[in-house]
Formats: sequence, structure tokens, C-alpha cells
Amino acid sequence: MRAALREKMIRVCHQKIAQKGEGVGVSFYAFFANRNDDPALLMEAATWWIQTHELDHFEKASKIIRLVEATP
Repeated sequence: MRAALREKMIRVCHQKIAQKGEGVGVSFYAFFANRNDDPALLMEAATWWIQTHELDHFEKASKIIRLVEATP
């Protein structure tokens, strides 16, 4: 996973937790604008989320932080 994607995922998850509390869920779409301005990065996030970790559409932001931090 690219460092930029890793940092963005962690930052967005922390923001969501700060706004809505520890139990907030996110999907991999939370890391992107409504328009698909970086398809390669979106596919990288989707592959990590769906194929690598077999996550549900929505997962707890705190779980995503732990998984991203554990990803080499």
C-alpha cells in the first residue's frame, strides 16, 4: 500500500471517530471525493479492502486504523 493512501486512511478514520465517536463505521469510499479523480488509488484501496482483508462494506474506523497500521 502506498504511504499516501495509508496516511489518508488513518487521517480520515481519526476524523470520523472525532466527529461521530468510537463506533463509527466507514467504507473504502470514505477516502475519496464523490468524483473518481484517481482511479488507480481507488482500485488500490478496494483491492486492499475487498480482496486482501475480505472486509464488509462498512467496518469500524478503529478496526481500519489497526489493519492499516499492521500492513507493511
